[in-house]
Amino acid sequence: MYSVPPEAPAGAGHRYSLHGPTMGSRYSAVFYAAAAVDETAIAARLSAAVGAVDRQMSSWKADSDLNRLNSAPVNTWLRVPQALFDVLEAAMRVSRESQGAFDIGVGDLVSAWGFGPAKGQVDEARIKILASQAHRPASDLLDLDREHCRARKRAALSLDLSGIAKGYGVDELARCLDRLGITDYLVGIDGEMRARGCKPGGQPWAIAIEKPVRHRREVMGVMELDNAAIATSGDYRHWVEHEGRSRAHTMNGIRRAPAENRLAAVSVVATSAMLADAWATALLVLGERAGIELARQRAMDALFVLHDGEGFREVSLVGGVPADDASAAVELASGAAA
Repeated sequence: MYSVPPEAPAGAGHRYSLHGPTMGSRYSAVFYAAAAVDETAIAARLSAAVGAVDRQMSSWKADSDLNRLNSAPVNTWLRVPQALFDVLEAAMRVSRESQGAFDIGVGDLVSAWGFGPAKGQVDEARIKILASQAHRPASDLLDLDREHCRARKRAALSLDLSGIAKGYGVDELARCLDRLGITDYLVGIDGEMRARGCKPGGQPWAIAIEKPVRHRREVMGVMELDNAAIATSGDYRHWVEHEGRSRAHTMNGIRRAPAENRLAAVSVVATSAMLADAWATALLVLGERAGIELARQRAMDALFVLHDGEGFREVSLVGGVPADDASAAVELASGAAA
């Protein structure tokens, strides 16, 4: 998703638009501030903020703090940066609250299916081995010690933060602008966005929601974002073809395989991009029945887009209450739908 705000009217704060590479994608920051601000200095601080997240949490960088933890001996405490600790702690919480649907302990699965650093190389032998193993989520195997900011694995474990780290990076962009006293902004990395304040004239930030189709970008609808964050997980950006089937990059740790259900995409609105990111992933893994039911129970704001023949079907929840097509939400959550 993305947003292209119009130019500010005369007399309003000056409009700035900054962007740069990060985490295999690009970050963006659109904000309104006085015309005298140092744009170059702000760009440097934004780049440094997301760069620090990437260095700590990247699966691609062999020397990242995440990969130091992945390669650390079992039953050995390892000190980690505060930011990484906070993300690990949040991931454990969402894992428990989603009954293990959100699981960062799927690094081996991600690699075996050709995602991440594997770069499309599917490892058939490794897939069979992993599929035969009993499931143990990271929340059962990772100890966290907040007082000393350290972590310990109780079994061999390969952690992957692709379902939460970009969201945290967006939150870091927001915190960077907050510290600079900038109060009207829209920041994002790829499909994760966070907004504060508004555009000149009191207009809210408008986020374009993409239709979950492959090979092209097409707008499905527009959502106004008011001091909140939004993240989307789906099956339409990263996938591999395997045995005549298309398998998306989001892993279902419980089933030891890529997530497979009728959901094409899930968007979640939350107080932070980190939580929106993690919950969008969790609901996508849970699928159209259990995902919608859990979102209802937790009074979440979420948009579910389902494959429906050659098209799509939408189920929108606001505070857990169906905003439209209420019968569809009830049917899907109860298991009555196909």
